[in-house]
Amino acid sequence: MATTFKAMHVSDVPNPDQSSEINAALALIKAPWSAQGVNDHGEGVEAKCGFKWPKFVVMGHRGSGMNMLQSPDDRMKCIKENSIRSFNSAAQFPIDYIEFDVQVTKDDCPVIFHDNFIATEEKGVYVEKRVTDITLPEFLSYGPQSELGKVGIPMFRKTKEGTIFEWKVENDDPLCTLQDVFEKVGQSMGFNIELKFDDQFVYIEKQLQHVLQVVLQQVVNKYAKDRPIMFSSFQPDVVLMMRKLQSTYPVYFLTNGGSEIYKDVRRNSLEEAIKVCMAGGLQGIVSEVRAILRDPNAVTRIKDSNLCLLTYGQLNNVPEKVYMQHLMGVEGVIVDLVGEITEAVSDPNK
Repeated sequence: MATTFKAMHVSDVPNPDQSSEINAALALIKAPWSAQGVNDHGEGVEAKCGFKWPKFVVMGHRGSGMNMLQSPDDRMKCIKENSIRSFNSAAQFPIDYIEFDVQVTKDDCPVIFHDNFIATEEKGVYVEKRVTDITLPEFLSYGPQSELGKVGIPMFRKTKEGTIFEWKVENDDPLCTLQDVFEKVGQSMGFNIELKFDDQFVYIEKQLQHVLQVVLQQVVNKYAKDRPIMFSSFQPDVVLMMRKLQSTYPVYFLTNGGSEIYKDVRRNSLEEAIKVCMAGGLQGIVSEVRAILRDPNAVTRIKDSNLCLLTYGQLNNVPEKVYMQHLMGVEGVIVDLVGEITEAVSDPNK
């Protein structure tokens, strides 16, 4: 059974780099996937997977794609990111996983939200609250409400440049918890659970351990069943601790590969990412795609370290760039334009 990349015009996707149109067919071989972990006694164990996935996987970013409120492209404002509607919409396409962001509220409830702060406007003044400093009822009071007739607090969002937008999308949906996602998204859909922490904070071990144990004990261990799951995070100490706390699910280290520089040098290059993974017995790396395209030899170094490699980033919305990565040996991509990319990566025999 052959899988091909269908040709698409670069103009059909937002902000791509210039690239030559590629029309060649590409065969992707489906093979069993397993990840090797280490238990508390240092013994090798096979990480739980639950199914066999294609050698090359497509994951939906925040479900059906992140919201870019400043974008002129309506596709980036179609469905509320990180919502049940977004997850189930993505599940209508032949993808393997959805990726979403998890934080834990003040009253210890894992919720789905990307930004560190949730915001609104009061009398024309932008007001934001840290997600981890509010309770679950406060969190759920923002945006559309599930209860008929109840009006939620209008949501606003600030770009990195400081521009403020009201968070309006064509298909809105209420905020949700991690438990909601397990209960309302089909069991066959894999979850890439990104563990979100504030880059500006220095966390002590006790704080990290508490948050991760809440995620595991209150939700994942109770509701996962045989669902395929992986954990990921940009925080080195988080992925290392998650590996120590459990050996059932694979853990991946997220890195932008040096696009931004942090005080923690472990976050500043693919070489450092490899070291983190090797030291902690992690299963792989999720890199910003530009870091891989800048340094194709990094793929070989990662593979030689017996690590898996996935990528994320805007260029993953360009089929030609996805094709290029497959040729380089990248094993999967996290994408916003789920429909377009899954159409480009198609199986004519289905």
